[in-house]
Amino acid sequence: MADAHAVPRRAIVLAAGLGTRMRPLTDTRPKPLVEVGGKALIDHVLDRIAMAGIEEAVVNVHHFAGQIERHLAARRKPKIVISDERVELLGTGGGIAKALPLLGSEPFFLTNSDSIWLDGVEQNLVRLAATFDPQRMDGLLLLAPAAESVGYSGHGDFRMARDGQIHRRGEQEIAPFVYSGVAILSPALFAGAPQGAFSLNRLFDRAIAAGRLYGLRLEGLWMHVGTPEAIKLAEAAIAASTV
Repeated sequence: MADAHAVPRRAIVLAAGLGTRMRPLTDTRPKPLVEVGGKALIDHVLDRIAMAGIEEAVVNVHHFAGQIERHLAARRKPKIVISDERVELLGTGGGIAKALPLLGSEPFFLTNSDSIWLDGVEQNLVRLAATFDPQRMDGLLLLAPAAESVGYSGHGDFRMARDGQIHRRGEQEIAPFVYSGVAILSPALFAGAPQGAFSLNRLFDRAIAAGRLYGLRLEGLWMHVGTPEAIKLAEAAIAASTV
């Protein structure tokens, strides 16, 4: 078990995607700047990062990159560092691999820029840090119960053993957990990674095969904000949580 106070100092926020499922809202702005409850998606994420005491967030940019840079220019916590992918969109895996020199040699948080969740009694990012063990794990994913998540209607992503090891669902199966887009990753996960654009799922599958990818059940509520219609569901959930 890792030291409960050993919260990684850095995070990467994936904000470079085209946001095609969020059209027409993303015809004129990047998906991270779409608002939910009067706040840009990326600010929901960065506020959680700041609350957990994470000092620095690397944000990768491509689609409407200038808009994101201008939006983040005034933010002080966490400190923002831009990883520029204007020339080539590198995918989830390639984007992180390009940013590794900015992230350093220690484990780091990963969040999608559209990952919105409500914490339970304890902050989920702090719980991830307390659970992550680099001796046994190359990655620890925050997994939400699929049946209890807002705006999610898929078949789930993973099954999870009692010790936390995870396995992908079979093609005809339904799995109880969905990946929330939040994780702690070790730089070791990227050893021998492909060059250029690639999906992070390639490295997840390799880590699963090696028994080094684990999951932690999210405490609270995860909201899947993938389409314009899902925004209203998320806003209703957020409003209900403040009553």
